[in-house]
Amino acid sequence: MIDVHMGFMAMPGLGFFGLLLVGLIAGYVAERAMNREHGLLTNMLVGIAGSFVGSALAGVLNINYYGFAGNLVVAIAGAVLILWVFGRSKRG
Repeated sequence: MIDVHMGFMAMPGLGFFGLLLVGLIAGYVAERAMNREHGLLTNMLVGIAGSFVGSALAGVLNINYYGFAGNLVVAIAGAVLILWVFGRSKRG
């Protein structure tokens, strides 16, 4: 079911600014976990992209998540996955 009140740039249970905050935190955690050095804007973009990747992956795996903490965990997982794939593609 699609929530008509949720905009394009929003996550379930969060608004646009919540998306930015989750993206910033998730990007920073993923940066530290993958031992990388990025700037603030790059961390935010990786975290936001990670939230979409993680959300899609959670949907495929039929994993339900709710609230700020659930969105943050999914975004971190997606951001780490993005950095891992990007790191593997640069080596080849």
